[in-house]
Amino acid sequence: MTFSRVDVARSLLGDCEYRPVDVFEAWAPVNIALCKYWGKRDAALNLPVNDSLSVALPDKGTRTRVTRLQGESKDIVFLNDQPVSEADGFYQKVVAHLNLFRLDRGDRFRIDTVNNIATAAGLASSASGFAALTRATAGVQGFNLDGKALSILARVGSGSACRSVFDGFVRWHKGEAVDGMDSCAAPLSQVWPGLRLGVLTLTGAAKKVGSREGMARTVETTPLYSAWPAQAEADIAILEQAIVDRDFELLGVTAEHNAMTMHATMIASWPPLLYWEPESVAVMQKVWQLRKDGVPVYLTMDAGPNVKLLFESPVEDSIRQVFPDVEVVKLFP
Repeated sequence: MTFSRVDVARSLLGDCEYRPVDVFEAWAPVNIALCKYWGKRDAALNLPVNDSLSVALPDKGTRTRVTRLQGESKDIVFLNDQPVSEADGFYQKVVAHLNLFRLDRGDRFRIDTVNNIATAAGLASSASGFAALTRATAGVQGFNLDGKALSILARVGSGSACRSVFDGFVRWHKGEAVDGMDSCAAPLSQVWPGLRLGVLTLTGAAKKVGSREGMARTVETTPLYSAWPAQAEADIAILEQAIVDRDFELLGVTAEHNAMTMHATMIASWPPLLYWEPESVAVMQKVWQLRKDGVPVYLTMDAGPNVKLLFESPVEDSIRQVFPDVEVVKLFP
């Protein structure tokens, strides 16, 4: 038996009391995976092959306002204050997600969504975008949903959006059920006040191969992928222990190795899938030289050319000297 996104939505929303309001606004943070999600066991429901673990960037993400329209025959979508054409893929994805919440009612909406981070450049804007859209649309319809339900609904829009429903460290449990109702994220209780993440936006251009296509190509064409799920599961356990112990070296080594392994499987795909630009490699080499020089800093990369640095507050000045354009994010109060 197969399940659709509509089936998931009906299961979660079918018994919800409908208390619509005219407008609702929501915020969701970008999340950066320390253990990556790469590969799906069900593409339609965005069910992953492996668990993943991320940390939210509290001041980076997406703010979305959903306004109920009167007398309109179609939805209206604005991205970063610019109208989006009905023919645009982004418009179609947004409307497809809205349809999950309409439940056969004739609601029409205006969507205003603003990212304060580059869109579709490997900086997880789709995760914060669909998490914010999920929160805002549920809010405008008056559905009272808990974090688990919001996480599941965000996931069907964009897989890693399930993690952007929460702040701090978050683990996405892959689940086993065919309907995906056990595939959702949950926050970890630990905080790490001294932990910093440095964002190096080398390009704001949209990547040429999207994550969905890239995952499918990797799974289908490289024998290296068979080793990925087991490594990811092992890395999760190490990362969770490192977070409990505040063992920065263990956290950094594991996160960087996990990212490099994911990219290695991409590069071994056919045709080769290389998200790096020359500037990405230059940053990697600087990071590795910094470590040789005694500065504890590690890197991670998602499916894109931009690089994120992991370090602790005492070395922030050293990082800024080498990377003057770095945007440093304090991850916890």
